[in-house]
Amino acid sequence: MQKLFISGLLLAALSACTATRGPGQLYYWGDYEDLIYLSYKKPGNATPAEQIERLSKVIDRAQAEGKAVAPGIYAQLGMMYAMVGNQSAAEQMLMEEKARFPESAVFIDGMLERAKQMREERAAQ
Repeated sequence: MQKLFISGLLLAALSACTATRGPGQLYYWGDYEDLIYLSYKKPGNATPAEQIERLSKVIDRAQAEGKAVAPGIYAQLGMMYAMVGNQSAAEQMLMEEKARFPESAVFIDGMLERAKQMREERAAQ
């Protein structure tokens, strides 16, 4: 009986893991994964401005379809805003990532701290 119970729990856990793709997916990804792959595999082919545009479209589409934006999208958008010098938008996107995915708090807080230091260094120059 105990083996049957454990097998059932394992099956339920595994089936939950597969629910990240397809019609019943948990988050809306859009072309985020392709964009990240492109930006790391072929640097320069996805400029920060292009990424901002494409990530914003992913977010808009998710909201229009009533779906949850996938983890990492707001953080990536925040990094791209920082790269083009829009610190307030960068911080806003990072805070949105942190609010939606509290488990990312340590990572996001580190990014926010580095952004703050960069801003202070620029102001001192």
